[in-house]
Amino acid sequence: MSKSFIFPGQGSQYPGMGKQLYDNHIRAKEMMERANEILGFRLTDLMFGGSDEDLRATRVTQPAIFLHSVCLAACCAPGEPDMVGGHSLGEFSALVAAGAVAFEDGLRLVAERSRAMQQCCEQRPGSMAAVIGMESGQVESICAGIGDVVPANYNCDGQIVISGTREAVERACAALKEAGAKRALMLGVGGAFHSPLMEPAREQLARAIEKTDVQQPRCPIYQNVTARGETDPARIKENLLQQLTAPVRWTQSVRQMLADGADTFVELGPGAVLQGLVRRIASAAGQEVQLEGIQ
Repeated sequence: MSKSFIFPGQGSQYPGMGKQLYDNHIRAKEMMERANEILGFRLTDLMFGGSDEDLRATRVTQPAIFLHSVCLAACCAPGEPDMVGGHSLGEFSALVAAGAVAFEDGLRLVAERSRAMQQCCEQRPGSMAAVIGMESGQVESICAGIGDVVPANYNCDGQIVISGTREAVERACAALKEAGAKRALMLGVGGAFHSPLMEPAREQLARAIEKTDVQQPRCPIYQNVTARGETDPARIKENLLQQLTAPVRWTQSVRQMLADGADTFVELGPGAVLQGLVRRIASAAGQEVQLEGIQ
């Protein structure tokens, strides 16, 4: 058996997240209190007692999901993984879980990432939409023909998120539905994540990444940009530099994990979104997998 630890991204947060972990594991409590110190505010107060609205603030959402995920990996993980991967933000959790980046450094990067993305959304507003029931090649072709909109998340077979200026995303939705997509739904976000519109955020985050010490991980990390198992610190850092403006190749990453022998996937973090995506990707590939969730 080959086991993969996978880590969720933004959107999986919920009120009360991490409270039981904090109460029952001294190591998790220590990590969470250290996070409060590094961030300069009581993130745990918002995680444990905040509202849905509180947790939707980008400066809260990303550090909260990261912290919850890495604490679970440190305290509750079932043994050691043979490979790791994360969806967008989750890639930073995966790096820490694999020993490539120290917990404190990972948290600082995530905090900087959240600030950079929020500022970019304010300066260069954009939008995203979920496209259901269309082959990726057709989505790519239609987006290319419109311009200012690109595939941003390859979530699973038949489910792609597109990203760009609001006008371009709206035009793409109309064209995609006309071309046969089952659905093309605008998402309630104010930014064009994983698109060229995130370039200012990428430049801001790049300075922090370049200063961060990245070690060789204990196992391969399947990064969003390449969808391959990476172990070279220089390559890992380069892929992180590209992540904000490049698509999340989650479908391709999971397919590669399956090809490399993964038959058990353990999702560590709030929610269970990735388990559903992995199930659909594995099913489309004609493979059976064991799925676990620890939250």
